[in-house]
Amino acid sequence: MKYIESPSNNPRWNLALEEYVFSHMDPKEEYFMLWQNHNTIVIGKNQNTVAEINTDVVQEKDITVVRRLSGGGAVYHDMGNLNFSFIADAKNMGEINFKRFCLPVVKTLREMGVPAEVNGRNDMVIAGRKFSGNAQYTKQGRVLHHGTLMFSSDLTTVADALRPNRLKLETKGIASVSSRVCNISEFLPEDVTLADFKQALLRNIMGQDSPAPYIFTDHDRAQIDKLMQQRYSQWEWNYGFSPRYQVIKERRIEGCGMLQLSMDIDKGVIRDIQFLGDFFDYGNLDALSVLLCGCSIEKKALQKTLHHEDVSECIRGLQNDQLIDLITEG
Repeated sequence: MKYIESPSNNPRWNLALEEYVFSHMDPKEEYFMLWQNHNTIVIGKNQNTVAEINTDVVQEKDITVVRRLSGGGAVYHDMGNLNFSFIADAKNMGEINFKRFCLPVVKTLREMGVPAEVNGRNDMVIAGRKFSGNAQYTKQGRVLHHGTLMFSSDLTTVADALRPNRLKLETKGIASVSSRVCNISEFLPEDVTLADFKQALLRNIMGQDSPAPYIFTDHDRAQIDKLMQQRYSQWEWNYGFSPRYQVIKERRIEGCGMLQLSMDIDKGVIRDIQFLGDFFDYGNLDALSVLLCGCSIEKKALQKTLHHEDVSECIRGLQNDQLIDLITEG
């Protein structure tokens, strides 16, 4: 097994790195990878991004939101979290086997005196509290298994960032299940660091404390950069890939009144929008609806669509930026 240690804390680059190793490096080899991201929410492939995040917290704390290739639920990464990945031959493509890749982590923690165990479908827990969420992606006889290892993460941000606002949301995507979470460090002596845990994990999996990591070539880096730009930096992937859903958003706007939007969104694009509330209109709401249908819910796209329009001519007291904020808020 070859060891890969990411030189980057950029979540978009790291997900591109995983895909590159999985799809483009020697398929005869198996790989183990450790990596960390700055503040990030990673969305499962089949999830609705809008349903999973608290947009206000994401914007306030400058949290990156990026979608991964594997299914499962949304997870939060920060520098108190260590991510691990296995890329290997799938023993049985008809059965997703999480324990195969989680047990080495559990073994490491038990050797350190921590009573960790694999629990449920894809979690690792300590005393019933989740410290690791795991997911898998399989293709052409290969499996990518990756998981989080919360060592000293900011648990307040974990709870706040992954809690969607109170929207009346009906989605066909897969919603995350709230779990009681914990940090590994809570169960270790204070002088045990994330670096110590990392070395113990490497010793168990690679047979040595500091295995020589794979050296990236210029070609490797160029291809990873390309994947990052083509997929993981694109709004269409991170937000627009979300399944079709219906959402109702409402806000009382000074000088306008209560405005409620009922929207049908498909792959990040408005397919239908209706305006409800106690506001006064000028009899041309249908024209505004037609204008917005076909536009993505990305702020820049909405600004471009409404650039030559004045929505106050449709809804009394409503400004363009107020409408855009209401459409795009989480």
